[in-house]
Amino acid sequence: MSYQQFWRSLAQTYDEGEAKAIARMVYEVRFGLTLPDLLLGKDTQLSADQQEELQEIVRRLQKQEPVQYILGQAEFCGRTFHVAPGVLIPRPETEELCRWIAKEAKGIREHSILDIGTGSGCIAITLAAELPEAQVTAWDISEQALVIARDNAKQLNINVRFDQVDILHYQNTSPSPSSLSLIVSNPPYILNKERARMENNVLGYEPHLALFVPDDDPLLFYRAIATFGQKALKPGGSLYFEINPLCTAELQDLLRMMSYHDIETRCDEYGKQRLMKAIR
Repeated sequence: MSYQQFWRSLAQTYDEGEAKAIARMVYEVRFGLTLPDLLLGKDTQLSADQQEELQEIVRRLQKQEPVQYILGQAEFCGRTFHVAPGVLIPRPETEELCRWIAKEAKGIREHSILDIGTGSGCIAITLAAELPEAQVTAWDISEQALVIARDNAKQLNINVRFDQVDILHYQNTSPSPSSLSLIVSNPPYILNKERARMENNVLGYEPHLALFVPDDDPLLFYRAIATFGQKALKPGGSLYFEINPLCTAELQDLLRMMSYHDIETRCDEYGKQRLMKAIR
């Protein structure tokens, strides 16, 4: 199977541009062939075993399994993270959230940062790398996710503390009251009623625990995190969220009611309100 045959075999599942991008990623990550190599015809030099592996990858892609899970990795803020079905695949809007935080926090000493619902660890590890003087802790309810996150931190040689914590039933006394300068979270925020409009590659493969909230309580995780932040954040500390655009106004009202101020909302690359910041 050639590069041309590979991406054309995906044409009924993905549009042409996406099919070509997926094919290039597969050839580069799995077989070490760059686009210039493909243009020189080196894709035809794969061994019989490699061709068999390629056929299996095509079968999985045709079932809409995300290429990042197939390859076991995803790029995020210039770093390569291991991903598997137990964690969400990092997305560009989350990169925007990290860049926003890193830009505003750069140069501030003695930062203490908590990432709630860390998944692959991409937010916590990125912030720890970009803000080397910060002390970064990351929580997740899933032990499977924490295994992946810890492995990512080890592979990237970044120091982050990971703990298994359920923010909806938070009991512990650590961190101590008013000790954090920043809390960040990309919590579950997709409403169950939105499932019908979602792509199969997300709905069929990514962890629902990290995706969905009840339709009758869309702010479930934001409320819990903001409540925790009232005690754990230093005065003037920052709360950063990735958000559901459908719930922007409700979340702003909730944060104001909880005495957060200077609330700022930003849009993603598609013009949807996706990021929010508030000050304690």
